[in-house]
Amino acid sequence: MTVLILTCEQDVTADMVVAELDGSGVPVVRLDPADLPGPVALSGEYVHGAFRGHLSAGGRMVSMSGLRSVWVRRPGVPATRAAEPSDWLSEETSQALYGMLRSTDARWMNHPDAARRARHKPWQLRLAQRSRLPVPATLITTFPQAARDFADRFPDLVVKPVSGAHPQEPPRAVPTSRVAPDADFSAVAYGPTLLQRRVAKRADIRMTCVGDRIHAARKAVGPDADPDEVDVRFATSDTTWLPVEPPPRVAAGVRTYLREAGLAYGAFDFAEDGDGTWWFLECNQSGQFGFVQIESGQPVARSVADWLAAPGPDPVPSNGGRAWLLEGH
Repeated sequence: MTVLILTCEQDVTADMVVAELDGSGVPVVRLDPADLPGPVALSGEYVHGAFRGHLSAGGRMVSMSGLRSVWVRRPGVPATRAAEPSDWLSEETSQALYGMLRSTDARWMNHPDAARRARHKPWQLRLAQRSRLPVPATLITTFPQAARDFADRFPDLVVKPVSGAHPQEPPRAVPTSRVAPDADFSAVAYGPTLLQRRVAKRADIRMTCVGDRIHAARKAVGPDADPDEVDVRFATSDTTWLPVEPPPRVAAGVRTYLREAGLAYGAFDFAEDGDGTWWFLECNQSGQFGFVQIESGQPVARSVADWLAAPGPDPVPSNGGRAWLLEGH
């Protein structure tokens, strides 16, 4: 049985997992949907009540019925490197590839339907609340007066994008920034704005969860840190990520979140305040883990490889959890 990894050509995080799978003797095929059609080819046949599909990549042919698992890591947009690319060809190729893969019994990390929903930050915040994870007071609005009222109630705020990365090529990360005390909120009317109470943090927490395994790492805020450096991705701190044991209630909440979201993998970001409370910030369903593994020594790649290589049915529901949670009941 083969592990299929869908990701771009340059992906160090995927490289780490491939090395673990190779070391265990688990067959693995790695391809980028951007190369389909072209260096990557597919075929699927639905005849006499049966489905038979095949993928070809890098000179290797793999039967879709022989797929053990599919890791949707950082795949490119299908057909973007075709001889004559177009939006139509990309949509046709995406329908063919992911439709056929959905026709298999392979386990997903993460299922495309669950992954698509999990990218919505407003949905993440509500799911975190339902999972009993502490969430800082947050407002998403296009009403300037609502923003002003929120700032009156919570004078120390940060602003961050609702969607995450700016859609340029390559995508550009937009940093979380502190809101000035005399901020003019009139521009809020021109686009949804996410305001959140700033957590006076003493550390950043990254929890990388693979199935039931949790790898938590802590990066302490330096004593001389600039209070305006609220985004750990852009901070100038020299401190390193170190392993930490998560509080039991947080670990339980994270497992509830993953189960209800239908995710097999999630990279959670928390801010630890002076009282030791871990405040939920977001969950990236395809977040990087290479940097934290290198610094903390935690075997995240091994955990991912073990999950992908394990036999048996998918342990998380492909429908993304209970209907009552998604419908707000």
